[in-house]
Amino acid sequence: MALMPVADALNAVLDGAAGLAEEQVGLDEAFGRVLARDLAALRTQPPDDMSAMDGYAVRAADATLSAKLKVIGEVAAGRPFARPVQAGEAVRIFTGGVIPNGADAVVIQEDTTRDGDLVTVNEAASPGKHIRRAGIDFRAGQILLKKSHRLLDRDLALAASMNHATLPVHRKPKVALFATGDELVMPGNAPAPGQIVYSNGYALRALTRHEGADVIDLGIARDTVAETAAAIRQAIDAGVDILVTTGGASVGEHDVVQQALQSEGVEIAFWKIAMRPGKPMMHGRRGALRVLGLPGNPVSSYVCAILFLAPLIRTLTGRTDTAWPLEDAVLGTDTPANDLREDYLRASLQERHGAPPLATPVGHQDSSLLANLSRADALIIRPPHAPAATAGAPCRVLRLPS
Repeated sequence: MALMPVADALNAVLDGAAGLAEEQVGLDEAFGRVLARDLAALRTQPPDDMSAMDGYAVRAADATLSAKLKVIGEVAAGRPFARPVQAGEAVRIFTGGVIPNGADAVVIQEDTTRDGDLVTVNEAASPGKHIRRAGIDFRAGQILLKKSHRLLDRDLALAASMNHATLPVHRKPKVALFATGDELVMPGNAPAPGQIVYSNGYALRALTRHEGADVIDLGIARDTVAETAAAIRQAIDAGVDILVTTGGASVGEHDVVQQALQSEGVEIAFWKIAMRPGKPMMHGRRGALRVLGLPGNPVSSYVCAILFLAPLIRTLTGRTDTAWPLEDAVLGTDTPANDLREDYLRASLQERHGAPPLATPVGHQDSSLLANLSRADALIIRPPHAPAATAGAPCRVLRLPS
């Protein structure tokens, strides 16, 4: 099977993907979720003309410099005044109080002198002064939050003010993940000769949650078709939207994932991509279930998850900004010519004032080196057949999550 270009592989993974079904969630559960439809205000805010300051509600025509007005009552927030303000009258008012009928201005407390039930105006009023007009924020029926918008913290405050207790969002994707490999042991155990500590799942589960999905950990399956197929059936029975496997995707006699997937009715869409690291990644489908078979090498696994799993999750959550933004940078060191595979070099970024950042590969690029991956800020993208480049040459980078 020929190596598939990265862009074509991503298109295949995302083909037909769309936001999952709508569900209603409470405001406290809506942060980071994506609206399934436009959200209109259920009320006008503020609902009435209100005072923006502590002071006196007056008729501007009466509140001239040195005028003395009779104080006939008080307005606090939530306690409107019952009767209109007449000529020569004023009402003590506090911030957030409803402007009484007849009044058209507020004289702030600092610009008055109070003596019993009389108040002297020390700064003449003008119509509308210190009044928040009804609807100055928004009006009932106005669409303020759009479909496909990913809800931020301040959006939740707005939605609450719009009088929504629940919000229509796309259902979170459900992701199941398991690793394959007789050589894997869990962290905290002493590996026997030839064994390694399992690490891939921790980064992948964190990335999955960060991108807005729920994840089920199905553990480690040994290198047999039967045990691998059993883990696949667990994911199918759980009704997940995405199944992620790590390891067993290559061509060795112990790489059984592809055979196990096919035995459980998964149709393989592609296998092997023209990229480094991550060449042996595979993708398949079984009905609505989408499968990503990631390589076992931890850096390969993570890079493939960044490039394919994250955009797929984003698409299923209803987001439209599914692609990672790429940035201009400058190479910090000479880089050799590339072959037919697209390279994703782990690199550190040095920010520079008024200039693109300096991107320098972090030592050896072997796909098993997690310490180098941990030190990386970004991936330098080197297209297939890119010529050798010298330090200072322009390049493109994908910033890793921080």
